[in-house]
Amino acid sequence: MTASVDAIFAALADPNRRRAIELLGERPHSAGELASALALSPPALSRHLRVLKASGLVDEKHPEFDARVRVYSLKDGAMTELKRWVVGTEAMWAAQLSAFKAHVEKGNR
Repeated sequence: MTASVDAIFAALADPNRRRAIELLGERPHSAGELASALALSPPALSRHLRVLKASGLVDEKHPEFDARVRVYSLKDGAMTELKRWVVGTEAMWAAQLSAFKAHVEKGNR
């Protein structure tokens, strides 16, 4: 597993961060909107967003009308490597289970 997949799994280990990802999947949100939706204090949300940004899952932008506001969105293609790992792992398990099934069936004859 690569470091980026490890970072994504670590970021998604927390239920608040997973919920933030779900919300951001619907549309971009400001930090205030996310804090309200997740019932988190601004400092707590800030810590979660820092982890999500470090893992490469989330982008942060400042609208031109107000530099104090931060709008968060999902980063395009951020889960590509994770998806590739899941597909590879699923294929490995499918092959292992098929081989085990064949072995068991062979022994029962």
